Parts: sequence; structure tokens; C-alpha cells
Amino acid sequence: MDVYKAVTVFSTLFAVLCVVVGFVVLDAATQRATAAPEDVNVVLAVVGLGAIALGAGVYAFSTRFRAREMGNSKDDAT
Repeated sequence: MDVYKAVTVFSTLFAVLCVVVGFVVLDAATQRATAAPEDVNVVLAVVGLGAIALGAGVYAFSTRFRAREMGNSKDDAT
């Protein structure tokens, strides 16, 4: 259970960090959303979008798994 908690905490931290860095890079690529379309740095924009997607994917997969001791909300009596 301790390993599960550590993995959950650090994967969530990694996911949030990726999303924040992705938005910062995307902001730099578009010069704070003021650049004309021909002035946008496409490589930086793709890197920013990739970081955002990576963070979203890590978060989605890290919240999907449960340890045995956690139970399942579907099994609880209502």
C-alpha cells in the first residue's frame, strides 16, 4: 500500500508538472497568444501540446488502478 501511495503521489505530481510546463512552452511558442500565425514557433507548439497530452495521459492512467486494500465503490452496500 505504501508503494501504491508513493506512485500515485509522484505520478500526479509529474502529470501536473507536465501540463504546467506544456502551457508555458505553448505560451512561449505563440508569444503570449499575440503572434501572427506565420510567426508561431511550430516546434515549440508541438512540444507544448505533447507535454500537455503526456500529463493528461499519466494522470488518467494513474487514477485508474487501485490497490487490493482499497476496495471498490461498486461493491459497497447502498
